[in-house]
Amino acid sequence: MSSSPEPASAAVAETEGASTKVDFSANLYASPREKAVKYGLGACALLTVLTTLGIIGILLYESVGFFLQVSVIDFLTGTEWRFASTDPSFGVLPLVAGTLLITVIAAAVAMPIGLASAIYISEYASPRARRWLKPSLEVLAGVPTVVYGFFALTFVSGVIIQGIDSSLPPLNALSAGLVVGIMIIPMVASVSEDAIRAVPNSLAEGAYALGATKFEVVLRVIVPAALSGIIASFILALSRAIGETMIVAIAAGATANLTANPLESIQTMTGFIVQVAKGDIDQGTISYQSLFAVGLLLYLITLGMNLAANWIIRRYRENY
Repeated sequence: MSSSPEPASAAVAETEGASTKVDFSANLYASPREKAVKYGLGACALLTVLTTLGIIGILLYESVGFFLQVSVIDFLTGTEWRFASTDPSFGVLPLVAGTLLITVIAAAVAMPIGLASAIYISEYASPRARRWLKPSLEVLAGVPTVVYGFFALTFVSGVIIQGIDSSLPPLNALSAGLVVGIMIIPMVASVSEDAIRAVPNSLAEGAYALGATKFEVVLRVIVPAALSGIIASFILALSRAIGETMIVAIAAGATANLTANPLESIQTMTGFIVQVAKGDIDQGTISYQSLFAVGLLLYLITLGMNLAANWIIRRYRENY
């Protein structure tokens, strides 16, 4: 009684089948044109990495000299900032407080208006209204920030705020914060609208089948499902507000003032950088090096917020 040859035959067939498979990836970059595209894209990616490393390197190199003369603790916890006086003081808290004050005011403007705009465009607007609303927001995002700065100085502060009380200073945190909030509305609205539109229709249809109203579906189903993208849009917009330069340099003032009063003149970290960069501070002095120390702190804050946004997207992303 002979043994069955089927297992051996199956093994041979499997081996022959494996040998006939074609490795298409081996010929993916065979064409000279494809190779040129591959290396060109790789060079662009490498250039962005090298640029980032160069920025970090310059900030660290210039900041070392500053922190050899001013301790990190005094820099981070000091409450007085006098960089050009005969008795300088480099406590960065007034600049940080000014930056945070502008950011809080901007967030109070941009978050509710931006999210409401995103909900309306994605869920309530007709196709015709959506066709002109979305480009209008993108046009708003393309306005130069120096134009926003003069708008804050001449209209928001000069007409509205001083029209209410002429004794108020023309340079104040409120006018700058309001206009920074207007500037970042398109970012909040655009990213949030993309997140809302990515929610599957089946979730909304299931809620409608249970008798939910339109507002209940939006508030209790769609927005929670898109929450990771919405929160990420908030954090990215706040990072943009923290790094804003021209609006605060024009409309917020140049007084390093540790205050929570939005009607007072303040100075932000970016405003100080502009002031020193266009001034007559000698290169190599501690006042000049403080420019890079503040820039390094600003970079670390915005980097941390962007990393937090990426973590939130990965942690709370819903895959449908």
